Amino acid sequence: MPGQPTSNPSDPDLLDAWRGGQSLAGEQLVRRHYRAVERFFANKVTLENVPDLAQETFVRCVEARDRIDDAARFRPYLLSIAYRVFCAHLRQAYRLGPSANLDDITLEAVGGASPSSLFVREREQRLLLAGLRAISVNYQVVLELHYWEELTTNEIAAVLDIPAPTARSRLRRARDALEAAMAAMARTPALLDSTLTRLEDWVELCRHQLAGPEGERA
Repeated sequence: MPGQPTSNPSDPDLLDAWRGGQSLAGEQLVRRHYRAVERFFANKVTLENVPDLAQETFVRCVEARDRIDDAARFRPYLLSIAYRVFCAHLRQAYRLGPSANLDDITLEAVGGASPSSLFVREREQRLLLAGLRAISVNYQVVLELHYWEELTTNEIAAVLDIPAPTARSRLRRARDALEAAMAAMARTPALLDSTLTRLEDWVELCRHQLAGPEGERA
């Protein structure tokens, strides 16, 4: 019937309802994207910091909900908030200072969260996560947005507030950097080959294990 809510409303529908005062719509949006936000932080900060940073992300989202221009891109917008929260945490936790260039800093170098503390089982997964931490922070973010969240380069550009061509070139360079990092870290050529040839499989396993599967998807 016209006017009746759908069983699986879109993000724009939920956002409009939330803005209109329907708190349950806001709660549904949070449930839909909570795992993605947790996963964003999972390979970047210590596990005990993940809930606090996720909560801060959603608090900022609540404060900014009326300023979201494109409701159809709610997910990239939310992840852009998570990115800014993470950058602020990184600068504060490791005393990097506001001028630190995240194109030149790796989590491995500053002692960020170790993959050994994450719930992954296979050697290839550990190599993949370690490789991500060994490349620049911004390369790591680009690849995790691409692999974990399956964002397009235009959406990645929106998250990072950079031009789309820059996002495309950064993604290409990040892939090369990740392969080189894993090649340097792999204990055997066979491990590297297994990781690279089945990369999509290891990505999918990591995606589900870093923060668990999402209860809903838009």
